[in-house]
Amino acid sequence: MTSGKRGPRRTPPATTRTARGRAKPMAASSQARTGRFTDPPHELVERFTASLPVDRRLFEYDILGSLAHCRTLERAGALTRAECRALLRGLERVRTELREQRFPFAASDEDIHMAVERRVTALEGPVGGKLHTGRSRNDQVTLDLRLYLRDHLRMAESQLRDLQRAFLRQARRHAGVIIPGYTHLQRAQPVLLAHHFLAYVEMLERDRTRVRDAGTRLNVMPLGSGALAGSNYPLDRAFTAKLLGFPAITQNSIDGVSDRDYVAETLGALAIIMAHLSRLSEELIVWSSQEFSFVDLPDDLCTGSSMMPQKKNPDVPELIRGKTGRVYGHLLALLTTLKGLPLSYNRDMQEDKAPLFDAMDTVADSLTISAELIRRLRVRRDTLARAMSSGFLLATELADYLVRKGVAFREAHGIVGRLVRSCMTRNIDLSGLSPAQLKTASPHFADDALSCLTLTGAIDRKNLIGGTARRQVARQLKHWEARLASTPARPPRPARSRG
Repeated sequence: MTSGKRGPRRTPPATTRTARGRAKPMAASSQARTGRFTDPPHELVERFTASLPVDRRLFEYDILGSLAHCRTLERAGALTRAECRALLRGLERVRTELREQRFPFAASDEDIHMAVERRVTALEGPVGGKLHTGRSRNDQVTLDLRLYLRDHLRMAESQLRDLQRAFLRQARRHAGVIIPGYTHLQRAQPVLLAHHFLAYVEMLERDRTRVRDAGTRLNVMPLGSGALAGSNYPLDRAFTAKLLGFPAITQNSIDGVSDRDYVAETLGALAIIMAHLSRLSEELIVWSSQEFSFVDLPDDLCTGSSMMPQKKNPDVPELIRGKTGRVYGHLLALLTTLKGLPLSYNRDMQEDKAPLFDAMDTVADSLTISAELIRRLRVRRDTLARAMSSGFLLATELADYLVRKGVAFREAHGIVGRLVRSCMTRNIDLSGLSPAQLKTASPHFADDALSCLTLTGAIDRKNLIGGTARRQVARQLKHWEARLASTPARPPRPARSRG
């Protein structure tokens, strides 16, 4: 005995005929070929053109876009209310299956778009065939990518903030520590360690604004561009944009489907982030070496040697430095792909996602572990203090003393340079010279000349905006503490429609 209620109507999958006349399920790619082609696609073509292993991670955004598209189709009269409800129900069920990793992928699924459509049709019947009304995979995929990047760039911005805060805490913790500043990897002048750490805060702020700028420019709704010419249906694109949280709509359908500037711009921003992380990694590698011993890296973030028991290897910063080239390569690969493409859409563009996803993953992982490294970095103040006693770090102070006495800087530079050479031959520092020896080098030296050769004096004389003086660094610490506290990183946007 059966109930009087009927379940959702099912339709058999589309079929094609084998050479012997038997029916077999039609592949997803075959569904896009019906009518025009007499033969099904060659299995080599299906395998070569499939993008599902790469683009399946877009499923949340593909379904989000389809939910909004269904409501827009109903608004345009292309779907009845019942049809729209059925499609929305099917899409929600598919999203649940994908989230719970029980979605029945088929070998014939060419991409995530066709996989979702196939499954909605299996669940809800023939109405699933209306899901693609008024759109093309051309505008569908660029919508998915924009939604994906909108979320993930917000996450990158949050991670950049975390790393900035880690540097800021270290700068505050070591506010009075003086270190040798370097140019050409040679000891140059004394600077505050806090000033050095704040240099990374500055460059990460530029990274953060680049990421935000990229997110602003990509936040334009392309759905409704169709394959390239727009849609024959009266789609209310402003309504779709509102449902998906887009503040703007693409104004040219050809550009709407062929634009990948936003992917290139994102990869460019990610490449610069990796450049900064690589520079940081190089410093951590050098500073943690026995030759420097300025810092200690956490034991659990380092590795040992399979042969040498004494080794503590900085593998994490080395890998970040190594992965930087990979992200650079992804940017170049995309630019090379785009450089010769005529308008509008070309299948070459399918190759944008693999480099983009790998770059996003690489940067996200690198930012996370870099923040952990910096938070737990141990500064070796004893080694730094010893390092400050050599290298003629105060030579410029002596030259500037002469300038204040009226000597042209170029002449003062030569006088002090000769004094340095003399000290090197005698194995003493500039502070080991007597006032008489200084006066022999230049009559402009007075008895107070050696008083300028102090570390704190050298630091505090740089009391101008951007300088390493304690007063200026204290002002910058206060500035960044207020800025990072008052403008917290935005949390990732939830992947759901506003409708």
